[in-house]
Amino acid sequence: MKIAAAVSALLWSAAAAPSWADNPAENKQVLIDIAGHDVPVAAGGLYDRFRSNPPLSVIAAEAPELDLSWFKGIQKEQVAIGFESYSPNFYYKNSKITAVFTADLARLKELMPEDILREVQPLQVWPGRGAVALTAYAYEYCDNDSYNEISLAIVTNKPGTTSFGPFTLLGQSLSNDFWGYVLKLPVNTELARVRGVVGYNLPKWLTGIERKDTEGHVAFEVMDSATGKLDFVFAGKKLSGLSRQAELVTNSFTNKDGAGKLTYGYAVSRQLSHASSTNVEAVDLKLGDGSFSSYIKSLKLGKLMKYEYVPDFQGALYAPKPLMGH
Repeated sequence: MKIAAAVSALLWSAAAAPSWADNPAENKQVLIDIAGHDVPVAAGGLYDRFRSNPPLSVIAAEAPELDLSWFKGIQKEQVAIGFESYSPNFYYKNSKITAVFTADLARLKELMPEDILREVQPLQVWPGRGAVALTAYAYEYCDNDSYNEISLAIVTNKPGTTSFGPFTLLGQSLSNDFWGYVLKLPVNTELARVRGVVGYNLPKWLTGIERKDTEGHVAFEVMDSATGKLDFVFAGKKLSGLSRQAELVTNSFTNKDGAGKLTYGYAVSRQLSHASSTNVEAVDLKLGDGSFSSYIKSLKLGKLMKYEYVPDFQGALYAPKPLMGH
């Protein structure tokens, strides 16, 4: 999981990637109430003005370079998810990198609640080994303004189906329909944290997450929420040979709502530019001494199974629903 030292040095010194968040007008913030939480949001930003339901005409005017055709075919509906919102939440311009590693199967089962384990199980890719997906997202322009996020999730079977280990994983890959159980999901804005925890029952907390770019790599620096110091760096190569063929990918997750009832949620991604690799040199994960690093170390990560570089995608995140009857 190492890239040459010279490249790593470049990653440390690279300037942060520009985004809509760099607009000086968005540096001012206002407090809004979400489910009893006072949440700072960008004054005049999309969330301040439209609360997750901006007209597509507004997006087209603000970002005329974006292709919004996919969103025109998706109907939003008002939902009560601990606060009034709209589903799905739209993500208009984003990028991500994902690394899928093998991990200790017993540890993965240990981290999942018993009632969820009765419905889904970690995929056993070979004896004693499961799989986890580490994904770093940069949401540059979305209904929730802009933010960065790190997802650590166990790869599982789909509820109500039998798990055939690596064959199930292959089947999910071929159908672009993935299931998982989210272990950790830190974000770098309070708006994303509160909406995620209250509305989607996700394990989010607020910490510093910076995206850095060099000519050949993209890196996410993740801070420890307790100390504010750098915890770990997740870097990946900017792969060549990008496919520009739009591809729809569904990522679903099981969890529990505030009352302890089993639920599931899902996001659909329209990947506009993407490539993948199984070369271990494509990924560099430098873990530190913070709590998130310690947690990742406990999973005993092993072989890199797949790396995905997606520099351009759009997304729709749907509100959670009861798992029963799915």
